[in-house]
Amino acid sequence: MRLRFVLIAACLAAMVPSLTWSESSQPAVLQGAVKQRLILDAALLQSLPAVTVDVTFETGQGRKPGRYTGILLWALLEKAEPIDEPGLNASLRHSLLGRDGYVVALALGELDPHYEGKQVIIAYLGGEPSASMSSLRLVVPGDVHGGRSVRDIATIELR
Repeated sequence: MRLRFVLIAACLAAMVPSLTWSESSQPAVLQGAVKQRLILDAALLQSLPAVTVDVTFETGQGRKPGRYTGILLWALLEKAEPIDEPGLNASLRHSLLGRDGYVVALALGELDPHYEGKQVIIAYLGGEPSASMSSLRLVVPGDVHGGRSVRDIATIELR
């Protein structure tokens, strides 16, 4: 049974088991309510413009800054072409689930430039996409804590 994201207004949900990529050596995938399932391999990542974001998260050891480079999650979604059900603001009914040992969720309205337009990225942890890339990290700027900025993503699912 495939997992699905549920968007409830502008609410975000977090905390469910996630997936790993580096352990299985398989590229991550974007799937679900999309016209085109995407394999997040080096070729795809290199075909999209790179962005860099600076973030700071509260941790048990205080505030920790970080700089990450990757691709906008929104760009991946546009490439995969979400499938909307009929109805007013249908695109806002989608949510995304990502896994790296636990599941985190994002509302599509957080990413959509017509709404919040948050610059959420899929960062490549080696600095740039390559065939030997070991893992990807979801980076969610604007979150006070880094609980949704997970690494070793295996699956991103649009619901």
